[in-house]
Amino acid sequence: MNMLTEAAVEKALDQKMSNVPYKMIGQDVSVYYGEKRALFDVNLNIRENTVTALIGPSGCGKSTFLRSLNRMNDTIDGCRVTGKITLDTDDIYDPDIDVVELRARVGMVFQKPNPFPKTIYENVSYGPRIHGLAKSKADLDQIVETSLQRAGLWNEVKDRVHESGTGLFGGQQQGLCIARAVAVSPEVILMDEPCSALDPIATAKVEELIHELRENYTIVIVTHSMQQAARVSQRTAMFHLGNLVEENDTDKMFTNPDDPRTQDYIMGRFG
Repeated sequence: MNMLTEAAVEKALDQKMSNVPYKMIGQDVSVYYGEKRALFDVNLNIRENTVTALIGPSGCGKSTFLRSLNRMNDTIDGCRVTGKITLDTDDIYDPDIDVVELRARVGMVFQKPNPFPKTIYENVSYGPRIHGLAKSKADLDQIVETSLQRAGLWNEVKDRVHESGTGLFGGQQQGLCIARAVAVSPEVILMDEPCSALDPIATAKVEELIHELRENYTIVIVTHSMQQAARVSQRTAMFHLGNLVEENDTDKMFTNPDDPRTQDYIMGRFG
């Protein structure tokens, strides 16, 4: 009876996930750094209000694909992207797309916390200011408070928002960077190894935050930690040597993957 119940629950979860619409769609995405090809015809769709984890050994292309989702690769000399990536119905590599506006819609949190050398308030208010999201000082104050609350940082810093953001410790600095990302009301948040520079307590806090943020945002996270991918994501994509090996529900990927390379990587046989 228990096996029947478990199967029914798994089927219901699969059905529920299959009904979740796609927020971003990648079709035959290849990335070249000069003559070197780093990604090979990747087809990967990102579901809305879902955490998708990108896993695989170092140099496998997962961060390259992540950076393609908001055109951060544009900043690298000699980098060329082919294929198509859409955000809703917008082709993000269309020449008429405003890249600044795209990066407001698709925010990014980097591996190492990188607060601006400004106050906590100025860090969070910077994006809303340049994008004209606040009509008054009161509006800006509200955006800053709401963003810090969403990043789980408000109670810790509310009495010192006019102190330097670089004075916070590592976990708080990463929280500030997350607050800065959400302040411009993005639709998607990209996270490139957001916990690799943090201690276990700060990591647990960021992971808890990711769970909460999923209610309002679509999240794509690159991580080397299999445990983290299993804890925070609903979908997982495995990369190897620039190829997308497979993508599926996280539970299936970690218990019954389709490709032996995924099994070998998860079991620590290479990587």
